[in-house]
Amino acid sequence: MNDARIVTTPSAYTYPLLVKQLLVNSVAVHGGQEISYRGERRYRYRDFRERIGRLASMLAALGVRRGTTVAVMDWDSHRYLEAYFAIPMMEATLFTVNVRLSPRQIAYTMDDAATEVVLVNADFLPLLGEIRDGLKSLRTVVVMADGKAVPETAFPVAGEYEALVGEASPDFPFEDFDENTRAAMFYTTGTTGDPKGVCYSHRQIVLHTLTTATSLCSARDGQRLHREDVYMPITPMFHVLAWGLPYVAVMLGLRTVLPGRYLPDVLLRLKQEEKVSFSHCVPAILQMLLQAAAAGGQDLSGWKIVIGGSALPPTLCKAALERGIDVFAGYGMSETGPVVALAQLGGDGPSEGEDALRLRCTTGRPVPMVDFRVVDRDLREVPRDGRTQGEIVLRAPFLTLAYANKPEASEALWAGGWLHTQDVAVVRPDGYVQIVDRLKDVIKTGGEWVSSLELEGLIGEVPGVQECAVVAVRDEKWGERPMAWVVGKPGAEPDAAAIREHLLGYVASQRIGKYAVPELERIVFVDEIPKTSVGKVDKKLLRQRSG
Repeated sequence: MNDARIVTTPSAYTYPLLVKQLLVNSVAVHGGQEISYRGERRYRYRDFRERIGRLASMLAALGVRRGTTVAVMDWDSHRYLEAYFAIPMMEATLFTVNVRLSPRQIAYTMDDAATEVVLVNADFLPLLGEIRDGLKSLRTVVVMADGKAVPETAFPVAGEYEALVGEASPDFPFEDFDENTRAAMFYTTGTTGDPKGVCYSHRQIVLHTLTTATSLCSARDGQRLHREDVYMPITPMFHVLAWGLPYVAVMLGLRTVLPGRYLPDVLLRLKQEEKVSFSHCVPAILQMLLQAAAAGGQDLSGWKIVIGGSALPPTLCKAALERGIDVFAGYGMSETGPVVALAQLGGDGPSEGEDALRLRCTTGRPVPMVDFRVVDRDLREVPRDGRTQGEIVLRAPFLTLAYANKPEASEALWAGGWLHTQDVAVVRPDGYVQIVDRLKDVIKTGGEWVSSLELEGLIGEVPGVQECAVVAVRDEKWGERPMAWVVGKPGAEPDAAAIREHLLGYVASQRIGKYAVPELERIVFVDEIPKTSVGKVDKKLLRQRSG
């Protein structure tokens, strides 16, 4: 039998897919491009590469070696972007700490990840002090205080970030190693149990970066990313590596604006002053930006924003479009890299009007290299008829392959050789996918399955409704019934009767069944709907409150 393997001469460089390779072109071709922090600090890509070397040298002097877990607790800053590269490039593991979790959960994740070194913003020193004694592996703390004096702490610190980086050598030797080495990890919170650690290798990060960039840059116009864009993340950099977009931006050599802590006035000021044109966020942040812009009269035109984390409501999409934002949805999970689908408008579909608006709010179409299927219980694909429901299962070269230290949960995630998302969806004939619910959020009532997401979208059409969340509540007669939690727009007073009348209109048109309409007493008005640490609606808490 002939050997079909490719012949490699001994001197050939095989080019492992390492995070450092994402810098090769951007530094060489776009070395003069700018990275800025809150509009207060600016430097060039060539300086960025130098600071990456200094950070690695500083960490090495503190004992960071191959496999060391280095945690980061910071707002979205230039320091965080430096850590995205320097830590994995020195063969250590970047651990992005979700600072919005409870202290107990943060302590659990840091301990489970065997954190040895932490880079911590001075704002989070009290939090770290609260849990410090319980962190068995932690031995070194570096404080990020923007070059200012380090506040007094009850525990020893190695020094201040800028001072230590400034003293370190920029000439750290970033060697080659196995591209399957763990590069980064973070923790995802589920409905039960402790947070689960999600890990990604260098190879996975590089392939996800290339795939996402390919999809975002392929559109002819609109919903696209290009070299002249100014990028500002509005997804916390601790959340799923900010969906992988910071790596895309750096690889493409984009001017990058890091906003620090998310304050509406700061974000809108940076949008205007820095001419930001591309961002991504969850629906709650978009709603916040629209309200602040309306109050201050700011112009938001020329801003492309990808919405993820949870469904993009059509009413919110329409409001953003009316203020000039080219908004569209993206889809992924902590376990999926994360981007696996984007709702970019294709040349074969509508470009404007209600149909285009609905497409922007769909789950979208799969990005390249993703085997994206909607299947029944036997893993058979459902028809592409826009009606038959199934679970989204995936294969791609950048999906997480296991949870850290949780073999049983890992096997459940990958049952049958497909990554199970737990998302219920339909597929349209044109290939656009629409999630109709999470498996755990589907409401089973009167022998029918009711989509909580569809109900939320329909209730959002009622004048005066700003936000809505629908959950299942127990019912002795029907098993479960829908319960709607509603937030009104400022100065508006929607009522339960108007919401029921609106939904009953869709019953008459046969879009929804009569069992989908909640009773008057199960339409509850609140000042705000609780969110998780990453800005998603906390349906687990709402179900508890609903009894």
